[in-house]
Amino acid sequence: MKEISAADFNEKVKNSTKLVVIDFWAEWCGPCKMLMPVLKEVAEANKNIHFFKMNTDTCGDIAGQFRVMSIPCLVFMNKGEEKGRLVGFNTKEKIQAWLEQCSK
Repeated sequence: MKEISAADFNEKVKNSTKLVVIDFWAEWCGPCKMLMPVLKEVAEANKNIHFFKMNTDTCGDIAGQFRVMSIPCLVFMNKGEEKGRLVGFNTKEKIQAWLEQCSK
């Protein structure tokens, strides 16, 4: 998973022609840390999907645009449009099911 900033957000997320998953997280967030190995495993199994993480402490403006109220928050984007989101810790099976649903 790659860290993304506000500066490269449009290029890597909004203009992407592929499914993109953004993990809104923060260093102090326990559930965010628990989710990270799960996301890495899901990303390894889905090389055709872009996975990015965005720190809400340093990119609060983007988190605000997405109305992120709780973290971790996974936002699924397809061709620049939000297709769904998951909030809180989730299993790899649930994340995988959302990937399949949002890629349609």
